[in-house]
Amino acid sequence: MKILITGTEGYIGARLAPLVIADGHEVVGLDTGYYRDGWLYSPPTQPYVTPRVLNKDLRDVGHADVEGFDAIVHLAELSNDPLGENKPAVTYNINHEGSVNLARHAKAAGVSRFVYASSCSVYGLGVGDWVDENSPPNPQTAYAKCKVMVERDVGAMVDSRFCVTFLRNATAYGASPRMRFDIVINDLCGLAWTKKRIAMTSDGSPWRPVVHVEDICRAIRMTLRAPREAVSGQIFNVGTNAENYRVRELAQTIASVFPGCEVTTGSSVGDNRSYRVKFDKIRKHLAGFECEWTALSGARELRSLFERIEMSPDMFAFRAFTRLKQLRYLSDTAQIDDQFRWLHAASARGTGLDGESS
Repeated sequence: MKILITGTEGYIGARLAPLVIADGHEVVGLDTGYYRDGWLYSPPTQPYVTPRVLNKDLRDVGHADVEGFDAIVHLAELSNDPLGENKPAVTYNINHEGSVNLARHAKAAGVSRFVYASSCSVYGLGVGDWVDENSPPNPQTAYAKCKVMVERDVGAMVDSRFCVTFLRNATAYGASPRMRFDIVINDLCGLAWTKKRIAMTSDGSPWRPVVHVEDICRAIRMTLRAPREAVSGQIFNVGTNAENYRVRELAQTIASVFPGCEVTTGSSVGDNRSYRVKFDKIRKHLAGFECEWTALSGARELRSLFERIEMSPDMFAFRAFTRLKQLRYLSDTAQIDDQFRWLHAASARGTGLDGESS
């Protein structure tokens, strides 16, 4: 297939695009380039293959940009809850309106498959109860509310010619060249490596499901080749039941991988999001799908990476590996305006030959 992947300069996209190319598909990326400053490592065993990339704001995508594609994998949104809460109106403009606009153009252009990266954050406040795809969403942030709205509005477009699948990913972790250190396991591993101390501000009691970035990529790739009747109009939680943890359990697991790391907890106030998620449905619809990673093996992967690249505290703290830091930097240095649009064409630093997202 000829596949457009939005967000190829993002955390998931940087891992996904080379895998989809290796599957034999023709891949084109689309990205606005917010996080292009960040590159943590190059894979050691093989050349890193990148697709040709259209450097464009999601809000400006038109019919001509999506014409001729068989499928679109949509990753490119302002990603995570703190960033979404920073400027909710802009978040709605990009994440909701931009994503719906993309899907409308895709359908009008005859794109037959549309895979959307949603999030388990839509469950919001599960208060320790198990939730699944039939549970009512309870989003607590602009980011999560936008996910629910996109599922609603793009879901209404599904018909016999436009196959749409929503993948509600658990909290991602694992190594990526376009690294993120603002997600829980990656952050805790970075703290364990650079400070030998994980000091949680909360008591660590909230539940979080986690999933390795490679397993997310596996779910996307399997969705692209699955029979239409198995995936069209469907919502799948992406992860596995065994990988639901309290945050303090994650901290202890990570500390066991990084010798000499101390773990401390704080009070119970703060982030009240807590949810345990069931992942049975995806295994029934995508024959053979299984998660191959655990929090423990992911922590070991990150420790090995940090050792290989000799990661320093400055590298861990670099702004481009934390979404909110990077957007604030671009704003403070007059590279983007208050709507997160590039102020000067040169600021995007893109040629269209290299490759925004979750």
